[in-house]
Amino acid sequence: MDNERVATIKKEADIPVIFFPGGVNQINIHYDAMLFMSLLSGRNPQYLIGEQVVAAPIVKDLGIEVIPTAYLLFDGGAQSTVEVMSGTKPLPMSRPDIAVAHALAAEYLGKKLIYLEAGSGAKEAIPVEIIQKVSAQTVVPLIVGGGIRTPDEARERVEAGASFIVTGTVLEENNGSGLMNEFADAVHGKITSV
Repeated sequence: MDNERVATIKKEADIPVIFFPGGVNQINIHYDAMLFMSLLSGRNPQYLIGEQVVAAPIVKDLGIEVIPTAYLLFDGGAQSTVEVMSGTKPLPMSRPDIAVAHALAAEYLGKKLIYLEAGSGAKEAIPVEIIQKVSAQTVVPLIVGGGIRTPDEARERVEAGASFIVTGTVLEENNGSGLMNEFADAVHGKITSV
């Protein structure tokens, strides 16, 4: 996101603007904080540590707060941009034990957030069982995203242990429908079931 756009968002927002990095070239001074992510589910060193080494001095010079984040990519049934760009093979949705092992490694490495990601436009969301098992075995807050298409699906994932829900594609496809408020109500417990 370019400098001007971030500055405009920050000016209009009453909450901190936190950067979800797509690449080091997107860093700018207007972010309040950033998810300093490492793609722990992948085995490509460029996204485990390479991008972070390039970004670290820039982030330090700009004075942006960092939130050490483990990024765990799962197979959401559609090849994601992250999978293609990083050369990462996603974790299987059918193996909660593998998810737990990666999440524990993230916790032991000192990560402050764990992002369980099915990918933008995923056909399947992270299963409730994975969220429950990871949540039960770790103390790090969980971000869950990808493939969450209804407020009920979001609520179920919060009840399973997600601290944050990320949804985008469904909101983009339903622009102006009030769906964002329905999601917010669901994850904050203001509605029961639709």
